[in-house]
Amino acid sequence: MSSAPLAEDAEPCEQGPAGPLFVPVRPGPVGVSPRFFRTPLGFRTAVGFTSERRLTTLLGVHHPRIRLSEPALRALAAPLGVALVTVDPLFSAPRAGSRTSSAQLARPVRVPSRGHALR
Repeated sequence: MSSAPLAEDAEPCEQGPAGPLFVPVRPGPVGVSPRFFRTPLGFRTAVGFTSERRLTTLLGVHHPRIRLSEPALRALAAPLGVALVTVDPLFSAPRAGSRTSSAQLARPVRVPSRGHALR
């Protein structure tokens, strides 16, 4: 009885390109450039959305955007040291310095005890 050699465990397959993405941009002196965000661990990431609706739900209707393929987005991000691309993120923290900070969002609600008036 011959047994075939055991194959090594395969690495998880990388997902293929996501196709045309809606990429958030910021205006610059000679056009627009992709906006980069940070992951919860602080790594810089380029972001793309598979639908305009997903982008507007997370960033707002008036957020500027362009269409780019995932490889094109990676090519723009790589020279800036950004190797990570996030497609369709589910949430975004408020921008630093905005009126509603994440600390304000996480602040517990204090319920006054009896006999105390609200100030």
